[in-house]
Amino acid sequence: MKLFTLILSGIAIVLIIYNATKINFDMLFQGESVVALITIFASLCAILLLQILRISKKIEKKSKGK
Repeated sequence: MKLFTLILSGIAIVLIIYNATKINFDMLFQGESVVALITIFASLCAILLLQILRISKKIEKKSKGK
């Protein structure tokens, strides 16, 4: 599970970097910039959810050990 979350987090980081290059700061909320901003936000949400999953698995593992 840890490898799965690390791979997906890596993919999300690559998407953030790629889409950051697509942002046109002159027309931030028009055209391709909007798509890039939405994709960056979605990637950040995915990273957050994967971190929550990883932490919940650690908690589950510790609670089963008691």
